[in-house]
Amino acid sequence: MKLLVISDLHAHNDVLDKMDDIFKQADAVLFAGDFAECFKPETGDEALEKLCSKHDTIFAVLGNCDNEVFMGDLEEKDICVEKALLFHEGLAFAGSGGGTKFTGKTEFERTEEECLADFDIVVHSAADGDGTLWNNTILISHNPPKGKVVDAVNAELHAGSQMFTDFILEHKPLAVICGHIHEGRGVEKIGETTVINPGSLGEKQTYVWLDVERGSDGNWKINKVEECKL
Repeated sequence: MKLLVISDLHAHNDVLDKMDDIFKQADAVLFAGDFAECFKPETGDEALEKLCSKHDTIFAVLGNCDNEVFMGDLEEKDICVEKALLFHEGLAFAGSGGGTKFTGKTEFERTEEECLADFDIVVHSAADGDGTLWNNTILISHNPPKGKVVDAVNAELHAGSQMFTDFILEHKPLAVICGHIHEGRGVEKIGETTVINPGSLGEKQTYVWLDVERGSDGNWKINKVEECKL
């Protein structure tokens, strides 16, 4: 399955029109938040409409620049994975939106505990199942985990969530998609999990291809991760 990974559009909707051929290659689109321009949450409406016009299968969360009530619009479009667990072609998708508290000036800032609570539905579902759920699960979170690459504002400052990193190490999802930190574009491993920050599609016009498949043993694996730029 070929997944198009994007984040941080920030209402640069013209970029999406440059990607028509790219969208046609994707089996599904994973969007890690920030539809709206910073401090202009009203710009998220047009960005949402434009994105939804490009593909029929999208899994998305809110960013810290998106107003929390905007989640209702994502739910109406049937693309919201925030506080939810959705299945598609054997994969499971769950999401957490917003960013951890920093300036207090953007629309959707929360504590680390609040961000992680969005994944409670996955934890409970896995506990009630046969223990294989996490192997086919891709988490989409606007806020990144604490890492070496995906949360790096610069060489000295890493803005990710340590609690999220601990959560990943404990549960071992197949992949984690994040955004928020534009400078943190990249791919790294946290334990057994591949973590991807595609960078800002709006600002830098970057995106990632994530190719996954289910093996003959029933377990999912990542075949390839490719960082791209328009």
